[in-house]
Amino acid sequence: MPKPTSKRLHSLDAVRGGSLLLGIFFHAAFSFFPGDQFWLVVDTQRSEVVSGTAYVLHIFRMTIFFVLAGYFARMQTYRLGSGSFVRDRLKRIGIPLVVFWPIVMACFIALAIWGTIHANGGTMPENPPPPPPPMTLQNFPLTHLWFLYVLLIFYAVSLALRGLFSVIRVRGLIGKASDHILNRVSSAGVLPIVLALPTAATFISQPMWHPFFGIPAPDYGFVPNPIASVAYGTAFTVGWLLQRDAEHLRRAIRLRPLYLGAAVALTAYCISQIGLNVTYMQAIPEGGKTLYSIAYSLATWTWTFGLIGLCTKIWSKESAVRRYIADASYWLYLIHLPVVMALQIWVSQWTLAAEIKYGVILGLSIPFMLLTYELLVRYTFVGWILNGKKRSR
Repeated sequence: MPKPTSKRLHSLDAVRGGSLLLGIFFHAAFSFFPGDQFWLVVDTQRSEVVSGTAYVLHIFRMTIFFVLAGYFARMQTYRLGSGSFVRDRLKRIGIPLVVFWPIVMACFIALAIWGTIHANGGTMPENPPPPPPPMTLQNFPLTHLWFLYVLLIFYAVSLALRGLFSVIRVRGLIGKASDHILNRVSSAGVLPIVLALPTAATFISQPMWHPFFGIPAPDYGFVPNPIASVAYGTAFTVGWLLQRDAEHLRRAIRLRPLYLGAAVALTAYCISQIGLNVTYMQAIPEGGKTLYSIAYSLATWTWTFGLIGLCTKIWSKESAVRRYIADASYWLYLIHLPVVMALQIWVSQWTLAAEIKYGVILGLSIPFMLLTYELLVRYTFVGWILNGKKRSR
């Protein structure tokens, strides 16, 4: 059996934390999108520069996260054993989901009311928007915490399959087969192409797919949507398999310059097809859905392996700053959306350019949240839940 890596990988830790932090940049852009409005906060200024930034980030940020989530999940499974791994994940993933969800929802409701009053000059409009429909299993709002719920599903499925393969005595066979396939596909440089095919096929099969947002977040309902299930399930599985042998990851990212060049070209093609104006009925040139789906899926994986490869090269040495930011990223992502929304409401009526207001939101929210991490989380019970126990100051 190949020897799995088990030591702390500081560069991958930093990449995983960075992918979460990019979510702050992504969500902070929503109020500035030109075109149809889908967000609770609607700014007076719009910007294709801001919407373009969000579009590019969304292509790869969560795919990178789930690849590394699968990678570290297998590492922890072998380090802790299945029982301890389950307890650890329930503590670090399950408890935050249960505790933070009602807090986030209460904040959303309060911010929605404030945003409505603020946009109406300080008074509640005569005809306020209708209340949302009652919550059901199909429309339950998981908010931005959906990634915790999906992670729990992936952990459960992975451990169940691992146990099943052990019972029927095929785990070794499947492991050897996956190693062989990964080696062959990675060595040929076609791993991104192979991994793009399932997602592209799912894009094509969905008649109500919104091309601007690519992989739609499974933030409503307890059954993740088909596209997210396939795309992020593939990413998690690939990460799990890459961890079987340190050479797997090295082969997968060795063509990083080629992958990054291809990613830029594919992203440019996708933008040329749909533009950066967000509309509910986004139009793709006739007959272009298949090409766009393939290009977007391939861009996702070339960005993923290109950026992981780049970051592991330039961040190969341990850094106290990167370690701190990686540790803080989980807390920042959990709390960022209410903080960002409050700032979006605050700046929404300013006459400054959208790009400046976007910078103000990021420039105020990130330092503030880092301060809360240092003072309220890092050396407290909350920090123990999220990241494990830290030494005292």
